[in-house]
Amino acid sequence: MGDYSSVTELANDEVSQEQVERLAHRYHWAGAYCVGKDVLEVACGAGQGLGYLAGMAKSLRGGDITESLVESARSHYGDRVRIELMDAMELPFSPASLDVVILFEALYYLPSAAEFLQECRRVLRPGGVVLIALANKDLFDFNPSPFSTKYFGVPELHALLSQSGFGSQFWGAYPVAAASTGQKILRLAKTLAVKLNLMPKTMAGKKWLKRLVFGGLTRMPPEIDPQLFNYLPPVNIPSDSIDSCRKVIYCVAHLKD
Repeated sequence: MGDYSSVTELANDEVSQEQVERLAHRYHWAGAYCVGKDVLEVACGAGQGLGYLAGMAKSLRGGDITESLVESARSHYGDRVRIELMDAMELPFSPASLDVVILFEALYYLPSAAEFLQECRRVLRPGGVVLIALANKDLFDFNPSPFSTKYFGVPELHALLSQSGFGSQFWGAYPVAAASTGQKILRLAKTLAVKLNLMPKTMAGKKWLKRLVFGGLTRMPPEIDPQLFNYLPPVNIPSDSIDSCRKVIYCVAHLKD
């Protein structure tokens, strides 16, 4: 089992307001696909989005490979949501038993994205979907996580999904052009830090850079409420082109007939 707690957003961590809003945004986006469905969130981390999804899904389970994250999520939700230690490469579900599998900001940590998708094919019912959110690797200031194995841009993920028996649609959110002056300064600082190999590798280590630009930070809540933020729907983007304009990529992968 792996330990990804050092690169996971934890309850009460000091983070930027945008981090909270981006986390809330992806669950707001996912919610429409989960209404009345049997849903699994793989690599759920500390589980900040599970409460929101549980309010609309027929059933919901969360799982993560890091024991401390599972315990953190359980301590918050109690018996409201079933959360368990889980390997994304060996999902503990019967064939054709789920409607939706969610994997947010974690595809690049898996030993084999292709094997994970085959597991999704096994556990999904006809018409089932995989919901994926990714940090956009094609931005000029992209900084990979130290635990990552492989990042996918839009065309690469589209090709992988097609090879794995899925059709796919893509959306982008948080356009770079709309960033505030402070965020643009942070992006330039990040770029310089990456080039000089000075970029911190953990969530804790990155706080100094954010505090330098933004001043005061906020606390990551244990459970988010997407309704508290002004939700701007992501923009549909083509699957055959590199996107270098948006910070976040969303994908809906649906089983091919």
